[in-house]
Amino acid sequence: MTLKQLEAFYWAATCASFAVAAQRLHLSVSSLSKRIAELEEDLGQTLFDRSGHRAALTAAGDRLVPQARELLGAADRIRASMAARDALAGRCRFGVGELSALTWLPALIGRVRQDYPSLALEPYVDVGQVLERKVADGELDFAIIAGRSSRAGIASVPVGEARFVWVGAPRAVGQATHVTPELLRQCPLVSLPEGAGTSRLLQAWQGTLAEAEHRLHCNNWGAIVGMLVEGTGVGLLPVHWAQALEQDGSLRILASDPAPGALPYSFQYRRDDSRVLVEKMRTEVMRAVDFSARCRLP
Repeated sequence: MTLKQLEAFYWAATCASFAVAAQRLHLSVSSLSKRIAELEEDLGQTLFDRSGHRAALTAAGDRLVPQARELLGAADRIRASMAARDALAGRCRFGVGELSALTWLPALIGRVRQDYPSLALEPYVDVGQVLERKVADGELDFAIIAGRSSRAGIASVPVGEARFVWVGAPRAVGQATHVTPELLRQCPLVSLPEGAGTSRLLQAWQGTLAEAEHRLHCNNWGAIVGMLVEGTGVGLLPVHWAQALEQDGSLRILASDPAPGALPYSFQYRRDDSRVLVEKMRTEVMRAVDFSARCRLP
């Protein structure tokens, strides 16, 4: 029995599929299956029932999962305790939303590359619901997502918050200075799709938003800004973006009751993932998160 065999078994048991586990370990599915078969032979136990459409853990496999997790965690801690500061290596796949990607993500990557030059970072950008599912399935090591996860298997550690305001182009809102049902009957609501973090903020206006006759969903912040500046409708923007666009006359910040609350973000990872990589990256993320950081797009 080897650590590599236990590692193959553990990730196959806890990821969404053998294919996801193999990708995580930089193996082909056949190589992953071979290591598991060797472990089964060594233990004299069948760990997966392969008779169905998907492999399922047997009773012996269920018993082995927590023991494998403990052994792999201990091995990881031993490596970390004996290694130099810059010894964190391998690949780290993590998820962020587009707002994070446009603000503090470049600083995070620059800092991690300096501190851990042997660690290859692979950021993945998508809406929160997709990122949370990929963390749960084992496709991502962690993700920074608006709000907290409702999944029992995912831990959520607060890391920061983003603030938003309502905006509209003067050509679209006329003399209006407040978001009202009347304004929403006149102007389409431009927003990110359901599943994005800002949809949580819009819940506070469910009654008022019922007056909106037209809604335009777009999954790209740059496109949303462009449509708002062109007078397509009204919507929420990060406060620092809105202030800059109001200063040059492109948009007007609109008051509302209630005012948009702060949108909290959390570092989400699987509770059964005790790797040093996750712990160290959580520290790096908490140092880097700054939603007021300048967006360098023109």
